[in-house]
Amino acid sequence: MNDAIKRKTALARQMRKALTTPEWLLWERLKHRTDGLIFKRQYAVGPYILDFYCFKARLAVEVDGTLHSLDERAEKDATRDAWLQSQGLEVCRLAAADVYRDADAVADGVRLLALERAARFSKI
Repeated sequence: MNDAIKRKTALARQMRKALTTPEWLLWERLKHRTDGLIFKRQYAVGPYILDFYCFKARLAVEVDGTLHSLDERAEKDATRDAWLQSQGLEVCRLAAADVYRDADAVADGVRLLALERAARFSKI
């Protein structure tokens, strides 16, 4: 493993211990594996660390706070999303405010999207 990958993995490990409140609320709902989906939190993919990732669905889930609406952050997010999509991943961006408002409904929506995508990939 090269040094850059080691550093990225170490950073992801640190970030797992310091989830934001909306990330924690969502994680508490996604970590239960009753439907066969497995989500990883703060998962390193290429040059990025994803808030959540589901292998079966090739789905990246990002919880965005208010900073993501700023022009420069929105540009970085678009670049990041384009790179992830070029790797065959779908990116689902969620507003932190929505998670605060109804974490159960947001988690249900994420699981439904992941199940639909996983079903498509299992037919390939």
